[in-house]
Amino acid sequence: MENKFYTEFDLKRLTESKRTDDFRTPFQIDRDRIIYSSELRRLQGKTQVFLSGEYDFYRTRLTHTIEVAQIGRAICNYLKSEYKDLFADDFYIDPDLVEAVCLSHDLGHPPFGHAGERTLNKLMNPYGGFEGNAQTLRLLTETFYRAKNQRRGMNPTRSLLDGVLKYKMLFHQFVNPKNHFLYDYQANYLRFVFNGKEIPNNISAKLNSFRSVECQIMDWADDTAYAVNDIVDSIQAGFINIIKLNNWGQENAGRIKSTQIEYLEQTMEWIKDGTYKREFGSQIGQFIRACKISRRETFADALTNRYKYNIELDEDIMLRAQFYKQLSYDMVFNSPQLHQMEFKADHIIKKLFEVLVNNYLGNNGNDKLIPEFSNDVIILEENDVTKIRLICDFISGMTDRYAVRTYRRLFDPDFGSLADLI
Repeated sequence: MENKFYTEFDLKRLTESKRTDDFRTPFQIDRDRIIYSSELRRLQGKTQVFLSGEYDFYRTRLTHTIEVAQIGRAICNYLKSEYKDLFADDFYIDPDLVEAVCLSHDLGHPPFGHAGERTLNKLMNPYGGFEGNAQTLRLLTETFYRAKNQRRGMNPTRSLLDGVLKYKMLFHQFVNPKNHFLYDYQANYLRFVFNGKEIPNNISAKLNSFRSVECQIMDWADDTAYAVNDIVDSIQAGFINIIKLNNWGQENAGRIKSTQIEYLEQTMEWIKDGTYKREFGSQIGQFIRACKISRRETFADALTNRYKYNIELDEDIMLRAQFYKQLSYDMVFNSPQLHQMEFKADHIIKKLFEVLVNNYLGNNGNDKLIPEFSNDVIILEENDVTKIRLICDFISGMTDRYAVRTYRRLFDPDFGSLADLI
């Protein structure tokens, strides 16, 4: 049965597709292209909280992404069953589209998590910055597939492209931004999203919070997986335990709400009883059912249904999510162990960036320091700023281990052999 929630406007791709006989919907095609991509597979080797490969049971960026996709689909199904006055069998938020958006949302993240993202942004600041969300857009539109001596995008639908645009403001609209921007040249994709329709002043000033309903669902699914599941890994790793939680509660007694004190006591009880995995797992359903949906009017309503709806969240669940995030920040991300790893990651990425820029700009690429395809793409490029962006693409696509291995091969005289895979 055709889903009338979406129109030809929503299904349109960046370039006209020659495919006319596929049994799948356009959103299923988008999802399948992502599932079978090397970009998605690389996420198994990228940091979520703890370094990839440190222990088998920790979440990587890939397992996090799979969890986000499952939660996103579940939210779609919940909303359709709960809001029968808004949705029907032929009018609903497509779970295949939301799954594709969720599977895509972290594709642009570099090695070593947000530490790697911060370092690359500093290095790329003179050349337009680096941002994980903007890099995801670049992958989907320009660098997803190899094609002779160049790369090309996956030709996504307008709805997928819009769904990953958690942020829509451009680099030049900020002063030395740390994150939450698109690259300036990506303004043409923003125009495609709205079909060239002028964005009203009252929206353009806060464009980063103007999101399609699929993007809103992805964002909450991401928050849910991050807030709930990363806590479990942190407890398993010993970063969070009863003693530390008790001390944290005493130190922060003046700034946490009474309901959050209950969450703290609850968490300590779960750890004491050894039931924390099961109890935190059950939180996922509560976070899904915390979603409410309401109608709104926007300038894009004549184009699409995707902006007519707003996701609202139960206040108690929001407080719980904020509490879990604060625990993660204070006890894990602000710990000496994580800061040491971030310091090392910063050093590795800086050295790789420096040597590659010097070789491919200052030395005209006389040394073939990276795999042949990427090497040739950079050498064939004549514009220096674009060359640097291509170098950034190469580094940001690395897994944690590949970045460490490349660093050691370049700088450690006792490491590596001619037989090593590169």
